[in-house]
Amino acid sequence: MAKIIIIEDEASIRNVLKNILTEENKNYKIDEAKNGEEGINLLFSKKYDLALCDIKMPNMDGLDVLKKANELDYKVPFIMISGHGDLETAVDCIKHGAYDYISKPPDLNRLLTAVRNGLNKSNLETANKILQNKIKKQSYKMIGESLTINNVKEIIKKIAPTNTRVLITGENGTGKELVAHSIHENSTRNKIPMIEVNCAAIPSELIESELFGHEKGSFTSAHKQKKGKFEIADEGTIFLDEIGDMSLSAQAKVLRALQENKITRVGGEKSIDINVRVIAATNKNLANEIDEGRFREDLYHRLSVIKITVPPLRERKDDIPLLINYFTELICKEQGVHIKIVDKDAISLLREKKWSGNIRELRNVIERLIILSSDKITKKDVDLYF
Repeated sequence: MAKIIIIEDEASIRNVLKNILTEENKNYKIDEAKNGEEGINLLFSKKYDLALCDIKMPNMDGLDVLKKANELDYKVPFIMISGHGDLETAVDCIKHGAYDYISKPPDLNRLLTAVRNGLNKSNLETANKILQNKIKKQSYKMIGESLTINNVKEIIKKIAPTNTRVLITGENGTGKELVAHSIHENSTRNKIPMIEVNCAAIPSELIESELFGHEKGSFTSAHKQKKGKFEIADEGTIFLDEIGDMSLSAQAKVLRALQENKITRVGGEKSIDINVRVIAATNKNLANEIDEGRFREDLYHRLSVIKITVPPLRERKDDIPLLINYFTELICKEQGVHIKIVDKDAISLLREKKWSGNIRELRNVIERLIILSSDKITKKDVDLYF
């Protein structure tokens, strides 16, 4: 059922537009807003598939509504309507993200065509997101049958349906992110994509804004209000990767979010309620970080309700042949080449390597061998290109 909002200050025109849409399809769910402020409130409190918006309105005009709508955490096609239409106004609307522009009085066929096309665009974007999520789920498959990896799978199976917090530890390249995705995809929160934050990749002065958002004007480059990752992840899961690299001030705010289920944007005073499952990961020894005063002990205990240690590849060598076959098939498909055979001697040699970079290193080596070797990957290829 398509949800459409009509933002128009003249009641007679709202009624005309509503009647036209209802005659087109009685299943359309239509909301009305008599001014720009009311329209923005509805857009931020509900999700719509299409918006019909007048341009000339008192206080907050249609262009201001359109600009504000760009801050939504979902995309809604805007059809702008104006009785004072000119090319410059139309170009300005399209430049700011409008899907289409129609002059008053609207031509019936032109209006209905724009509505159908706008809804098709919305449906295509939704279908594309669903397809992307399905593809992602397939790529989050955990490969291996060794005792250590089966123990990890068993823990995931038990904890995924719950809302408990999880701390994932392990060396670089062991697959901590994969474990986080497996937990999320098998949880009741999987209808919302997991929000990922690499705490090590964000400068310390920006981490709080990234996590909790900011109000307009709260610092020099804060030109508009922005939602943080915790707010975006509401009703879903947030994955705090490399949390051991987070600043102490940001740690204090994360602790408050976990304790009270509330956050406050940078430069703001209002507390915002959140319902978020937190999964964190690190390659650091957090006990040592606590002793050195670089990590809060109270935050550690809040995060580590369930602790999963992902084993390094050297401790699960029986899985290496399965991983080789999996990566070979996957990478050959990605590269658009026929699936190559890896002979037994090559697999045996790869099995005995140290793999200090773990699964990430193994994948890179397999990709290199596929690109540089002939039809069959041999022991000689491994010696030559490892």
